[in-house]
Amino acid sequence: MADEVKDQDLMNKIVSLCKRRGFIFPSSEIYGGINGFWDYGPYGCRMKRAIEQLWWHEMVETRDNIEGLDSTIICHPRVWKASGHLDQFSDLMVDCRDCKSRFRVDLMDDPNTCSNCGSHNLTEPREFNLMMKTFVGPVFDDEHVAYLRAETCQPIFVDFNSVRVATRQKLPFGIAQIGKAFRNEINPRNFTFRSREFTQMEMEFFCHEDEGMKWFEYWKEQRINFYRNKLGFTEDNYRIYVHEKLAHYAKAAIDIEVKFPFGWGELEGVHHRGQWDLSRHSEFSGEDLQYFDHDNGRKFMPTVIETSVGLDRTFLAILSKSYYEDTADTCKEGKDQELRIVLRLPATVAPIQVAVLPLSKKLNEAAEKLYFDLNRHFRCEFDVTGSIGKRYRRQDEIGTPFCITYDFESESDNAVTVRERDSMQQERVNLSTLRDYLEDKIGF
Repeated sequence: MADEVKDQDLMNKIVSLCKRRGFIFPSSEIYGGINGFWDYGPYGCRMKRAIEQLWWHEMVETRDNIEGLDSTIICHPRVWKASGHLDQFSDLMVDCRDCKSRFRVDLMDDPNTCSNCGSHNLTEPREFNLMMKTFVGPVFDDEHVAYLRAETCQPIFVDFNSVRVATRQKLPFGIAQIGKAFRNEINPRNFTFRSREFTQMEMEFFCHEDEGMKWFEYWKEQRINFYRNKLGFTEDNYRIYVHEKLAHYAKAAIDIEVKFPFGWGELEGVHHRGQWDLSRHSEFSGEDLQYFDHDNGRKFMPTVIETSVGLDRTFLAILSKSYYEDTADTCKEGKDQELRIVLRLPATVAPIQVAVLPLSKKLNEAAEKLYFDLNRHFRCEFDVTGSIGKRYRRQDEIGTPFCITYDFESESDNAVTVRERDSMQQERVNLSTLRDYLEDKIGF
């Protein structure tokens, strides 16, 4: 059986695998890269889309009280004034005058000592706003300043009334969005865990204040169950952090933390935000965002329960818990043991779910026909390069749960050999039942 990699080099191994197998590349790498930005390669795109689709299906498509939104990356600047980002969205930072390194004060072991070179020659702490500034229009002056959105939830609040009226929703109901957000992080680090461009998956649930805590508990359990039941996180992979120190407008908040190679880190937050967000946008815009309940004649400002998770962090968390190394059953007589690297990804989000491998080039035509048939139902790949053993290893590294070998007997017995990634067990399956077999295994 494969053993979980627990050494300190795990992150380096994950980064190397992502580059080698086309999951994630440094952005603008041929120019030396740009810190805090990453490109998703062919397999990374497939897996990222699969995670998105799984979340969207769970949060929107299976519910009649959640609506979708796809808002712009640039909003009116007053959106960020109302939300508090322009005045309060900042970190204290210091610079080392000797080695020129920059640090967030709250992350330093000793705020008087450089974490890089040990020098005490540091600048005074100063505020550093995390909003990314740009300009709208041809003139670059203060009147044309705009900001890339720092989070996807604010446009949800701004569009609350428009969505509610268009969809004829009554409270309680929610609005969900998947989209890019940007933060001018002082010190991007830990691969894609903290970067300057990232994707958020957020849902804002609007309800009456009296029902706020009930819905907070409901969404907390829903999100925990998502990681347990949909992504296979076990009790030792995640934990719940309950916030004791809350924002002035919040009534409750928890973080779902997961184990990354560098330690525990926040993956998703579930927050009771009260009425603050809609109240602020109502105040700054002059629009009345209160909800009128025709059933009892009440008019009130809705309370908001938020679920917010980073897609890039989810991607990294899945990779981290799925990376294994194995030397068992790979030793050939007279040769050194071979290292087997395998991503034990959940089949629902694996970039390739089924690989079709003809045993010989003479079988390519028939095997390719099978591939095209299966590719209509699963994420598939047709792999003909190298020996069958090398192809198995390649598919293990990209996390393919099932490899199908089309061999010379397939013509006569109308069957193929299905090899399961984690156990490496092989089973002969008739072509007439192959699709049902795979759907049952993958969990459709």
